[in-house]
Amino acid sequence: MAAKLKVFTWSDGFHAFTVATTSRPKALAAWGSKQDLFATGLARPLTGGPDHDAALAAPGEVITRGLAIDVGKIGKARRSRTRGPSRAKAARIKTLQAALADLDQSHQAAMADFDAQQTALDAARRKAEARHATDRQTLLADLEAVRASALT
Repeated sequence: MAAKLKVFTWSDGFHAFTVATTSRPKALAAWGSKQDLFATGLARPLTGGPDHDAALAAPGEVITRGLAIDVGKIGKARRSRTRGPSRAKAARIKTLQAALADLDQSHQAAMADFDAQQTALDAARRKAEARHATDRQTLLADLEAVRASALT
């Protein structure tokens, strides 16, 4: 079963803002308020009147009525639009994202280059160690032969 709608209102001194919703937190969200207007006494429940009827006719939508501006005029409040980045900022974001992708790609290529160089260095090291072992064995054999001939 759906929760019963309640009507809440608050005023900034120039306009009265009214909304029909199921709870105070939802009313605050509809008004876009980051502060608890009920705790400060600015917002209150509304039980009758033209604002009450207009809010019940459009649940969840903020109804505004002029108090000092457009006195008595009742209508739906304009929703505040959350704007994205400006075109210049969007272009800058796109440029930076492309530069980041290029940087990552060049880094991967450099790492692959280092891996290839390391593989070549490892092979050269193994070859040098093998040559050293062979040359050492040859020299040790020659040394043993010379020592043996010197004793005889």
